[in-house]
Amino acid sequence: MKLVAFNCSPRKEGNTAILLRKALESAAAEGVETELVQVGGRPLHGCRACYACLKNKDRRCGMSDDIANECIGKMLDADGILIGSPTYFSDVTAEAKALIDRAGLVSRVNGDLLRRKLGAAVVAVRRAGAIHTFDTINHFFLIGGMIIPGSSYWNVGIGRNPGEVSQDEEGMKTMTDLGANMAWLMKKLQAA
Repeated sequence: MKLVAFNCSPRKEGNTAILLRKALESAAAEGVETELVQVGGRPLHGCRACYACLKNKDRRCGMSDDIANECIGKMLDADGILIGSPTYFSDVTAEAKALIDRAGLVSRVNGDLLRRKLGAAVVAVRRAGAIHTFDTINHFFLIGGMIIPGSSYWNVGIGRNPGEVSQDEEGMKTMTDLGANMAWLMKKLQAA
């Protein structure tokens, strides 16, 4: 069983990464293999609507000049997916949106490749807009027929400057619970 997390923040060691690591740490403690993929700050552009993925149906985006196909491959190999984003003007980062759009289209035109995998959003926020960001990511999971496990609260951590989210006790507990719930459900699905 594998849980892969995508950090769509340009801050490799920022609040989003801290939240994702906490969830991964919890899942790893339950015996799940984990991986954190840095997306933010790496080349990733939006969908160009070329529809090569529809024509080729090879489980890949037709564009190969950035990290999209690497990320899609990691999603396909995983049992669970976390997508983390800071809140930018009440929504996801451009990198998160590009990942969602491109992975989503590749999945759909290839017979819903992500269907029945687990998926959960993880959001870092300074003050407001987190729920819209949370919804944006979870809509990707829902349209793909994925399963979204809950936690002890919304998967949100509060902090502005890098590291401040660690002081959000409820947010950190939520990540611990999310990782444990992801692991529990992956085990149940594997046994089914």
